Amino acid sequence: MDQQFRDGLQIRKQVMGDGYVESAFARADAFTRPLQEFITRNAWGTVWCREGIDLKTRSFLTLAMLTAMGRSQELKGHIRGALNNGATIAELQEVLLHAGVYCGAPLAMDAFRAAQECLQERGDYAAMVQAE
Repeated sequence: MDQQFRDGLQIRKQVMGDGYVESAFARADAFTRPLQEFITRNAWGTVWCREGIDLKTRSFLTLAMLTAMGRSQELKGHIRGALNNGATIAELQEVLLHAGVYCGAPLAMDAFRAAQECLQERGDYAAMVQAE
């Protein structure tokens, strides 16, 4: 295991959570393991480790881009990651609304659905709704 992979694994676990990353590797087989290693080394071990912007900002950028691409499954993982990076539910809502202006209503609706599912799974959603 090289240093770039170790750095990537550390930051990936910090952002996405140990269980999420361990599960991704546990589900990997001979066909998909190279992709998990590639992502860990070349996404998490490079740009996510840079000091130019903080992890919360990186999470917000990722959420906006995933919204633009309509990648709701990946969006769910990165919503968890944004929360792990200190994002509030109100900030997530603002990022998704902002992305909706530039990406369009159908993609924003998918992003909000994904966020709602993720927050419901975590138990954060009920508290948010009750606060209003």
